[in-house]
Amino acid sequence: MERKLKLLFLCTGNSCRSQMAEGWTRALKGDLIEVCSAGIETHGLNRTAVEVMAEAGVDISGHTSKHVDDLKSITFDAVITVCDQARETCPFFPGAKKVLHVGFSDPPALARELAAEGADEKAQRDCYRRVRDEIRAFVETLPESLHIDPSCHTSC
Repeated sequence: MERKLKLLFLCTGNSCRSQMAEGWTRALKGDLIEVCSAGIETHGLNRTAVEVMAEAGVDISGHTSKHVDDLKSITFDAVITVCDQARETCPFFPGAKKVLHVGFSDPPALARELAAEGADEKAQRDCYRRVRDEIRAFVETLPESLHIDPSCHTSC
């Protein structure tokens, strides 16, 4: 049996985008990928992210916001930053075969901007839905898009 690819999604606060990515990966690719998410800070789980993921049939309500330092003992095959701040401050992961950036818009920031412009709650939630769907589309390309042989040990 081939071992699962170990993947980390890294974001600023591990509250929204990285949590969505973890949820989608578990739901769509759990047979191929062992996934974690973390943040360079911890901001708690974003309630609206939980709700829009539930709309799509993925329950992330049991996830917790984790700090990247809590996962330092795990050797990941790939680390994917999903926001610019995480990319700029991404710590070194010994053994990671690939570190890449796949940036997604920040739904809470987009929703705040829309609220300031007078947009209704539906328009604000639609920001989360759009990013949720973009993340799903990316996850659907995994693990092939990473170009990593999961059977290869870290020393390859």
